Amino acid sequence: MKKINITLKDLFNLPTASIYNPDGYKSAAHVTIDSRDVKPNSIFVAIKGEKFDGHDFVDEALVKGANAVIINESELKKYENCDGTIITVENTIHALGDLANTWRKKLSVKVIGITGSNGKTTIKEILSVLISEKFKVQATVRNNNNHIGVPLTIFSCNEKHQILIAETGTNHFGEISYSSKILQPDFALITNIGASHLEYLKNLQGVKKEKIALFDETEKNKGLVFINVDDARLKPLTNKYKNVSFGFNNNADVKASIKGYTNDGKTILHIQNKKTSFECVSPLLGEHNAKNLTAAIVIALKLGLTKREILNGITKITPVKQRLNAKIFENVLLIDDTYNANPQSMRAAFEAVKMISLYPPKIAILGDMFELGTESQKEHELLAVSIKKNKIGEVYLLGKEMKFLAEKLQGEKIICKHFATREKLGNFIEKYALQNSVVLVKGSRGMKMEEFVYQIERKLQN
Repeated sequence: MKKINITLKDLFNLPTASIYNPDGYKSAAHVTIDSRDVKPNSIFVAIKGEKFDGHDFVDEALVKGANAVIINESELKKYENCDGTIITVENTIHALGDLANTWRKKLSVKVIGITGSNGKTTIKEILSVLISEKFKVQATVRNNNNHIGVPLTIFSCNEKHQILIAETGTNHFGEISYSSKILQPDFALITNIGASHLEYLKNLQGVKKEKIALFDETEKNKGLVFINVDDARLKPLTNKYKNVSFGFNNNADVKASIKGYTNDGKTILHIQNKKTSFECVSPLLGEHNAKNLTAAIVIALKLGLTKREILNGITKITPVKQRLNAKIFENVLLIDDTYNANPQSMRAAFEAVKMISLYPPKIAILGDMFELGTESQKEHELLAVSIKKNKIGEVYLLGKEMKFLAEKLQGEKIICKHFATREKLGNFIEKYALQNSVVLVKGSRGMKMEEFVYQIERKLQN
């Protein structure tokens, strides 16, 4: 199996590139933006970020044996007398993307692109586990899903892999289009269209416009898209793209139905298409995760996995850290859903809690949802409807935006307290006797609600 390399010709083909000391260059099999990750046979791309400027680490990269470094042309004077191979470009971020696209074209993999307002990381993780029953799989690591992360995901794939699963995220117009052009997907999934990143994408129509760029690029690549027909904004796309449709509530190529729940809230799921039919228990909490599992199963079926391979893969699925991760203590079921939050994922979490019959009392400890722009007050207030509907009996809130929810819940038969500081909420939790209850902790990343999860865990372990 021939090893994939970046050749000198590839570097000459980079837009805006000028190459200094090309004679000393040897083909590289590794591309990185982290000087700590540089090793012989590497290319180091100097990226200027919010906290660090990669140009400050060029010398370190060369000392460690980088075959070449790529820098912004404005930085050349610092390295005019350098013996190593230097490539200057107008913009190193764009050069990283162009180089990743070159790498992608050398790969012999099927590329699956996943985007959406909710569930993309969970589906990526589920799908990776399932199709690993049949294929050698590489998937997005950590949160590498933006205009820099997608190229790094591509570089993490090599000649041994058969499938690449790439998550594509966004919070500004044009990001998914940019990433998709680099990725050139063979298959694509949009999980759903919801109220995420409204600060920049303005409204749900803006979210849809940004997300379907993944489908457009897949179509250009003569690929296949998977359409969730339960989402009213996605269903009409079945008439536009070559697709496999799936859903719970509509006619679809793959149909799913919920047959019931276990006492700890796991969903019993039935899957059916023209060729097969089977039942399974979702290892993850929540109806929305049953939908995430369904989406992954649909793709796995299209890739040729058998019913036995899929069922075997399901037994190996574990919750993604801080995403509806349930931990059972004596008399308490604690749910850590602190990775992030938006209105749709908040409602999904409340619905998941309702389905747990192990302990009737339900408690929610919630922090602000970010990036909702002018819709923030309204979206926080609307959570009251879902809290009542899903019988959350106690709600403890933190953050200036959660004040709006606290005001909305006044007069309801729900215990609700808003805390002005983290310290006051922490002191309350420390004194509160958690007994025979389900406790959900959730909020946007910047709220650091996981700190309260750790506090509750210490309290329950004592």
